[in-house]
Amino acid sequence: MTSGVTHEPVLLDAEGLAADRELEARFAESAHRILADLVGGGAALGWVEPPSPDEVAGLLGHVVSAVRAGDGALRVAYLDRRLVGFGYWLRYGRPTHRPHADLEKIAVAASAQRRGIGRSLTTALIDDARAAGIEVLTLDARGDNTHALALYRSLGFVEYGRLPDFVAVGERRYDKVFSMVDFRRQG
Repeated sequence: MTSGVTHEPVLLDAEGLAADRELEARFAESAHRILADLVGGGAALGWVEPPSPDEVAGLLGHVVSAVRAGDGALRVAYLDRRLVGFGYWLRYGRPTHRPHADLEKIAVAASAQRRGIGRSLTTALIDDARAAGIEVLTLDARGDNTHALALYRSLGFVEYGRLPDFVAVGERRYDKVFSMVDFRRQG
């Protein structure tokens, strides 16, 4: 990764991240900052309260281990050497579900949203899943996350189910929307 100032995000996979010791050393802390800010602002990322630094470090350690084992993919986006987004998918653990994976998180810093970073991360992760031989890539999203749901639809995901009022955030309830892209049905 060059040290010059750019205005276009640079996408790296886990290997590219590991090759830059400085970025790799700051990754968990930077990812925590993004997640804590987003969740604190009400983002639908699986937490009601912002996660702790240790929780995020543990999660990312699990993701990196899965990637090394061939059971996942991680993509990160940097703008001027500052982490502005990341996402990952993990292969399902059950033996009968091993051909499939779940796109578990896409997070883009609030200051970097509406710049195509979420689209770039998701597209790269879809390409990684296809290259890894994943048959069906699934995801779930909170029903009020309309921007994310529209993005996923535009990239080929189709809704295959919905649990009404399933997600509880205090007294509020939201649908849980399940979507998938089936690579077996694509050319």
